[in-house]
Amino acid sequence: MSEPAYPPPMVALMRKMPEGRAWLEALPGLISEFRERWRLALGAPYPNSFVSVVFPAEREDGGRAVLKLSFRDRETANESAALRLYAGEGSVRLLEADPERGALLLERAEPGTPLMQLPDLAEADAIAADVLHRLWRPVRDGHPFELAVDRAAAWAREQLTTWEATGRSFERELAEEAAALFADLAQAVEEPVLLHQDFHHDNVLAAEREPWLAIDPKPLAGERAFDVPCLLRNRTADVFSAARPGEAMGRRLDFFADALAVDRERVRTWALAQAVELGLWDYEVGLADHGERLIECARLFRGL
Repeated sequence: MSEPAYPPPMVALMRKMPEGRAWLEALPGLISEFRERWRLALGAPYPNSFVSVVFPAEREDGGRAVLKLSFRDRETANESAALRLYAGEGSVRLLEADPERGALLLERAEPGTPLMQLPDLAEADAIAADVLHRLWRPVRDGHPFELAVDRAAAWAREQLTTWEATGRSFERELAEEAAALFADLAQAVEEPVLLHQDFHHDNVLAAEREPWLAIDPKPLAGERAFDVPCLLRNRTADVFSAARPGEAMGRRLDFFADALAVDRERVRTWALAQAVELGLWDYEVGLADHGERLIECARLFRGL
């Protein structure tokens, strides 16, 4: 398969990293390997992934599935472990896996319409909250998942260095505030649960087995409040087009805190700090427009 058939966002991101370029070079062989191993007929890949290539697949018995081949990093390494723990309750089922090779065979959610396309934001948020609540489950001692508090401690150390390295693209005070908040958030306040980490409206798909199923976990273990800001950062066009964006974001924050029974201030704190961290990452990889929108979100969270 020629490279132009791969998702353009994924190709653009992988080309920015030596490891990503090596993975792109190896990708045709991986596709052939798992097509043959799991006896699949593959369609054209889905167009919008960033760190994986995902194909609609048909199994030898005629069953429909999805083949996902991921660039292996700290966020994708334990996706199969999370899916096993979900066991299909609120998420797509894991059918086959080779975690060391970054290969997963997954249940295909059909019709597969993303929750992002539901016009009514309030209805979409209510559905998202219901699905996310079902995904939070206890983790046992010895689990493989990185801890959110450890990630927060690392982010606390990195904020100002990254802010300097990315050209001081916004006010220093915001980077300093994010660093201080991450340092505070690195102190655990509750027993950890399995976190999705990338739970947003495009990662919830309409299905037949259940009305909506989550996909694409980048699992961590930590407090529930960590998972909520990803939803708040999503569908921000609805927020920024409102007459008073701060009030619109505040209403969403209030809704999710109530619907998910999580502490509002913990959600707001994670939301502000994460928006700065992810904005800096976008600046690092050349996605300045998206980074600026995240920084605007962080400024909104400051006032809530």
